[in-house]
Amino acid sequence: MAASAPTMRPTLILALLLHIPLAARDIHVGKDVKTIHEAIKAALPGDTVHLEPKSYRDYAGFYGKKGEPGKPITLDGHGATLEGSDPLDPARWKETAPGLFTNDNLTRLDDATIGRWFFLFDGRMQLMGRTSKGKSDPLKKPEDLQAGEWTFVKDPTREKPPSRQIYGTFHIKLAPGQTLAAANIFAPVRSAGVQFGGDNAHLVIKNLTATHPYNDGFNIHGDCRDVVFENIRAIECGDDGISAHESAQYRVDGFVSIGNSTGICDTGTAQTSYNNVFMERNVGFDLYFLNKGRYRITNAVIFSSALNPFMVTSGADERCELEVDNMLFRRLKKPHKALISATSMIKATRLTMENIEFDMRGQSQLSNCVINGKAEPAGSTGADTAALMRLVPEAEAVGR
Repeated sequence: MAASAPTMRPTLILALLLHIPLAARDIHVGKDVKTIHEAIKAALPGDTVHLEPKSYRDYAGFYGKKGEPGKPITLDGHGATLEGSDPLDPARWKETAPGLFTNDNLTRLDDATIGRWFFLFDGRMQLMGRTSKGKSDPLKKPEDLQAGEWTFVKDPTREKPPSRQIYGTFHIKLAPGQTLAAANIFAPVRSAGVQFGGDNAHLVIKNLTATHPYNDGFNIHGDCRDVVFENIRAIECGDDGISAHESAQYRVDGFVSIGNSTGICDTGTAQTSYNNVFMERNVGFDLYFLNKGRYRITNAVIFSSALNPFMVTSGADERCELEVDNMLFRRLKKPHKALISATSMIKATRLTMENIEFDMRGQSQLSNCVINGKAEPAGSTGADTAALMRLVPEAEAVGR
């Protein structure tokens, strides 16, 4: 009688399976999983999460998410927009005077959120002269509001220390006879479009727009390594278009920042690089770099109308460094100075600055730069402005 084949033990089968590489997967939101959160949570090294080219009232959160070297986890938006606002629910508001509508409990708030707040009136971002960084107008009294304006009245009696949560009433003014249901008003209810927390590594986020959160379009906290952003846009965000914090390290290739409180704001000990950048209509700052970070911008066009266009600053025991190569920085409003603080440094090559000059309190290394029509250092040829202008998207250049 022939001997039977030996039975393979389960532990040996498992050991062999562990050495078989798993094929990278494509995870489609809306087809394979319902939400962006579920897709990111399920993604393993080498996997790609796919969005549809549409608007999502959602955000993408990465919290301790890691791919592997050579096998990143990728989020490909395929042109998707992460929308941070939702339409107002008229049932939650009451008309307290002709055209004046109020809400005592719109959302959870703190002072920082109120400092970044806005409403969208029929698609128009209404900041009421306020910005998260820089000088802001005081909030109006409800009785002083004009049609298409809003305000917030704080109620300290409802606060519960040590919680930082604040309470109060939002007021919105509409034109006589207009109903809230017909006014097409949206409020920012999400804090970011893309958000990082904890330790993240080996990630790619691309082909994605973040718009209308009350904080940052791309809010990068914690520690991250080998993280790449490609072809991303931040449009009309309550705070920064993109912001690196703590010890984040990433690079961006293709970034558009329009109508945000700050175009780019990086801080802590972050190390970031931005290539192929276009900015306009930012409110508080265009470029704001702080603390002990090392930052780099290449191939950029910035049309500046912000209150404070350009700042590199650090504390007495810190050193902030910014490197610039091939950038056109054109100031569209009244002339303003770009501050480089006493403990900071800028290295610039092929930088053209128009209607703006340096307040150079720290160190600088300038090569082939043109500042308000003057070569720096004397005799240099300056930046190739024609080449820089080719970076401007055709749609953004029309009618300029």
